[in-house]
Amino acid sequence: MTPVEKPLATLVAIDDDPESLKLVTAALKQQPLQVLTATDPRSGLELIRGTHPDILLLDLVMPEMSGMEVLERTLELSPETEVVLVTGHYSTESAVEAIRKGASDYLNKPLSVSLLRERVNRLIEQARRRQAVLRLDSELLHASQFEGMIGRSPAMLQVFDRVRRVAPHFRTALVTGATGTGKELVAAALHHLSPVSSGRFAVCNCAAVVETLVESELFGHVKGAFTGAMQDKIGLFEYASGGALLLDEIGDMPLETQSKLLRALEYGELQRVGSPAVRKVDVRVIAATNHDVHDLIEQKRFRQDLYYRLASVEIRLPRLVERLEDLPLLVRHFVDLFAAQYHKPLRGLTPRAQIVLAQYPWPGNVRELRSVIGSAAMMAESEWIDARDLPDPLRAGSSRSSEDAELLPLAEVERRHVLRVLERAGGNKLRAAKILGIHRATLYRFLGQNAGDGESGPA
Repeated sequence: MTPVEKPLATLVAIDDDPESLKLVTAALKQQPLQVLTATDPRSGLELIRGTHPDILLLDLVMPEMSGMEVLERTLELSPETEVVLVTGHYSTESAVEAIRKGASDYLNKPLSVSLLRERVNRLIEQARRRQAVLRLDSELLHASQFEGMIGRSPAMLQVFDRVRRVAPHFRTALVTGATGTGKELVAAALHHLSPVSSGRFAVCNCAAVVETLVESELFGHVKGAFTGAMQDKIGLFEYASGGALLLDEIGDMPLETQSKLLRALEYGELQRVGSPAVRKVDVRVIAATNHDVHDLIEQKRFRQDLYYRLASVEIRLPRLVERLEDLPLLVRHFVDLFAAQYHKPLRGLTPRAQIVLAQYPWPGNVRELRSVIGSAAMMAESEWIDARDLPDPLRAGSSRSSEDAELLPLAEVERRHVLRVLERAGGNKLRAAKILGIHRATLYRFLGQNAGDGESGPA
């Protein structure tokens, strides 16, 4: 490393052979790399605990503790570290086990200086790209935000566009979508972009109000209208007049109240409970529900004429599994949010944690994702959230996916394993074939590709 170069990465080498460590240090002296060494596993683990290195060069066979044990401890202490195992006793079985346990690469002794430099340079480049990706993620996250919502998927861009076009003109709107998809955020955006944005934005959760009090909550009541009505009370329609009112979970509104709501929407008039006086209101109403309204109409639980009145503008929100391309952006947003909230220097998720999130079906949608990242952020002990920091249901789901592989034909299990190794090898088929201990032609046969395909793999 020249005096003007700053280390781009940190490498820890653990080997009980001092000569091997001297070779590694000399071979990497000119690299933009800080090299730290240890001749026994325990002092090496202390180095890892204190430095969280980018790369660990680890001897597989050592006294007191095996390289496999150190690998597992390393990924607990520093899950972001790329581990390269080194051994003079190569076997396909140990290579596959190492990759399965989280190693990035596997080198044979005696070490080839040129091969060592090549592999380390590749990992340094990966670290450099990771930093660049983090910067780009932040820029993309900023560019993908709209009124408190985040997305760049076609489904969400369509939602954003519809909100923009509808907001200046709507009188009533219906927002539909599963629980946790962000219906209240859409309602707030409609109000904020409307001509009455300076007016009040009131919210009524129809499912949370006792059925006998829904009418009073919406339209108000006068003193003595019912037992406990000790004074006049203004309803949410009057309170939000000149602004907007969100009727959340409108599918749970009683039918009798629905008929009075329809009159308020059509004529802008209401009567407080217990009063014959008609009051005028001017309020924009946004209704939201996670139910299929057509099913409710068939079940006689929702008025069809009210649906037609509300659905002059209808905005449907997609489930998270329908917009998985937004998952990395949402994760980045929530990591930043909870890093600030918990005062932790969180930088993102490890590849293992990303895989678990990508495989999960997200029944609770974005709300569940926020909860998961919040929980994991509290549990994380390093700058990177790892799979072990995620809640048990997610990790259990990932384990079940692995167990399901036992029910697959052997050829499919082998093909999936080859694909995992290929992914770990950065898409380099020659390197993956070496890790697997098979000829490159055999690898192509597993992948069902022609041997003339390129070496870089899918983009």
